[in-house]
Amino acid sequence: MPELIDYSDDPKALFATFALFPSGVAALSAVVDGAPVVLVASSFQVGISAKPPLVLVAVQHTSTSWPKLAAVPRIGVSVLGEAHDTAARQMASKAGDRFAGIATTTTPEGSLFVDGAPVWLECSVHSQFPAGDHDVVLLQVHKMATDADLEPLVWHGSGFRALQPRVGA
Repeated sequence: MPELIDYSDDPKALFATFALFPSGVAALSAVVDGAPVVLVASSFQVGISAKPPLVLVAVQHTSTSWPKLAAVPRIGVSVLGEAHDTAARQMASKAGDRFAGIATTTTPEGSLFVDGAPVWLECSVHSQFPAGDHDVVLLQVHKMATDADLEPLVWHGSGFRALQPRVGA
């Protein structure tokens, strides 16, 4: 059985522990003042509410992309696929053209989606509230598209992973 340790005894252990929770990877993006803006998050969750349809993302207070995205009427959320591991790193980078060589689709509302993602959700900001060093943002889903044949990209153990079929499944 693992030993429980107090957070105050080893603050770095908190990040190592959080890293063991697998999650999907989402790119939140839109065209803002004629230029693409993106925020890549592994803190994205679906199924928060069905009426209205809400999803959740936690955004660091230090994000420079979020204030720009929060100001637009629609945000494209692309739940990235296993083929997007390099693209995810590039879009999360603070330097260079974050969309160079990445195929995208823009809606008339300004939502920007990453082509080849298994899930697209066109959202607007429903509400936002502070939570420690992050803001918790609820996004209302207005439109969606899916491709169930595409496998998701997974963040686990501080790295990208792909799901593998179960043996004998």
